[in-house]
Amino acid sequence: MRYIAATKHAIGDLRSDGRGKILLAVAFGWFLSISVRMIFPAVLPQIRGTYGLSLTTAGFLLTVLWIAYASGQLPGGILADWAGERRLLIASSLLAATMLTLVIVADSPLILFLATALFGLGTALYGVSRFTILEKIYPEQLGTATGVTMAAGDFGNAVMPPTAGFLAAALAWQYGFGVAVPLFLVAAGGLWATLPRQPAAPTPLRESLALDDIAPTLSQPIVMRGTLLLVLWGIIIQAFMGFYPTYLMDVKDLSAQSATVLFGFFFALGILLKPMAGRAYDRMGVRVPLLVLMSTAGLALLALPFAETVWLFVLLTIGASSLLGFETIVIADLTRRLPDGTQGTNLGALRTVYIALGAVSPVVFGAIADRGYFDEAFLGIAGLAGVVVLIVAGSIEY
Repeated sequence: MRYIAATKHAIGDLRSDGRGKILLAVAFGWFLSISVRMIFPAVLPQIRGTYGLSLTTAGFLLTVLWIAYASGQLPGGILADWAGERRLLIASSLLAATMLTLVIVADSPLILFLATALFGLGTALYGVSRFTILEKIYPEQLGTATGVTMAAGDFGNAVMPPTAGFLAAALAWQYGFGVAVPLFLVAAGGLWATLPRQPAAPTPLRESLALDDIAPTLSQPIVMRGTLLLVLWGIIIQAFMGFYPTYLMDVKDLSAQSATVLFGFFFALGILLKPMAGRAYDRMGVRVPLLVLMSTAGLALLALPFAETVWLFVLLTIGASSLLGFETIVIADLTRRLPDGTQGTNLGALRTVYIALGAVSPVVFGAIADRGYFDEAFLGIAGLAGVVVLIVAGSIEY
């Protein structure tokens, strides 16, 4: 009863003063931005068949997507500080719809890779602005609001990849992407209607472009440690998300439908996990929630190569889903530590670092799998999870 009462109180706070519509619009935009990117791993076997790609090349396609997404973080942060989050969030949704259309009509691997990169850049504009606008709207509930928004992304990840997988099996993989194009246009309209208008230049563009504040901010020990944790987390989760459905199909002999349903189930768990992680951060701080989340995920990854039955894959998927709460806590903590005025720029630089480095893992993971070491690749990222646990446990500032 106490938990139910606390939940109702938290929801009431989030909806107070008309902020509920803003949170809903931002969350829906993120729902699309992340879930459509997750369609790529879900239909990767079909894309490989269409273009004749090896596992290494298919992994490189995912790396291109995430490198492009990472590359847009710093420019997106600079533009957010200069033009305001409202303009950036709307522009991101419109650009994503346009670039996704290019992915759908691509008639060669070269066009596919180019269109995928452009789509990654388009969605990158959403990455920083969604955090900084929530910090302005929910200064006392940033962890909870961030968790709700990221949970909306996991709801999208639970729905969109399995839907795309079904459409790919029944029709063609392009249909899975096609249903998202009009939804991006709806998201742009919702953001335009609900987000508060902002001054033309909250921070002068020349000041943002100078980047003078980045090095001193990101060199703070606590910020460096948080960035390192996010880099390691990015390597682990990008490899897992990129190849989990393919691994289940190619190595564990699950059907495409079963593999994509498990993939969607992985993200469905984040719908509950991310708000819980954000709430835990607001009440308990960083260390204990991170230790619980990464220890659970690491054990699940360690056991995955030895599992052979569907019910074990269900249990291990539940354990691996602990990865989904990790970023919510670390990014909320780091956002609060960044200076006002250049918060978007600093957060953009930080996200560029950890997303770009994490994006390298799919191509490396795919190359290892191509050589017959798919199981060993999963054991490797389980080992990285253990490194994260040791770093968090040894930090006196958490």
